[in-house]
Amino acid sequence: MLEINNLAKTYKGGKKAVDGISMKVETGDIFGFIGPNGAGKTTTIKAVTGILEFESGEILIDGMSVKKEPIACKKITAYIPDNPDIYEFMTGIAFINFVGDIYQVEKGVREERVKKYADLFEMTANLGDRISSYSHGMRQKIAIIAALIHSPKLLVLDEPFVGLDPNASYILKNIMRDMCAQGCAIFFSTHILEVAEKLCNKVAIIREGKLVACGPLEQVKGDESLEQVFLELSGHGE
Repeated sequence: MLEINNLAKTYKGGKKAVDGISMKVETGDIFGFIGPNGAGKTTTIKAVTGILEFESGEILIDGMSVKKEPIACKKITAYIPDNPDIYEFMTGIAFINFVGDIYQVEKGVREERVKKYADLFEMTANLGDRISSYSHGMRQKIAIIAALIHSPKLLVLDEPFVGLDPNASYILKNIMRDMCAQGCAIFFSTHILEVAEKLCNKVAIIREGKLVACGPLEQVKGDESLEQVFLELSGHGE
């Protein structure tokens, strides 16, 4: 569903944010992308979602090139950033409908999904309120509902559990599992290693723009905890 081949991105001043990384996320995968701050996680995610240009390498979504077929790629992808920058002047339901219109989601299907996810995240009573009145966690929930409205084949999330309360985090994890059981693929970054260890079937660890480990979770961590492996590979282990 997602294939990254020799991706490289250099920022002005010569800093190599991502240095020749390659990985595959297959249908049904919940793929965790972990690394220290500044390791290149968000840069990679923004390249995957078409927000950031990259100078070399290739990114394919369902066999389509992000560079050559950006609209086709975006039609089947949903992206939830770590700090959802959504239109504050809109109400929650207006923003969700705005996204639904972009993806041409049929009215009946849209209403069914809004009801399902708004009820799950306990946002139904707040859908008519302006986003400017929402807490960070409420904005995150609206961004999640909007991302799920078109039933994406690839869901990309950057630190999705930051700002969510324990109940909302639990619900999101269950949604992620259900989506993958139905043939979706999920690629997400997280600092919460316990979450990655319990939720993911595959992980990649990035350090200073390079992959230092990638593959099935059990293979990457061996007999250790994911936290211990991460600390060793990121240079902080004993």
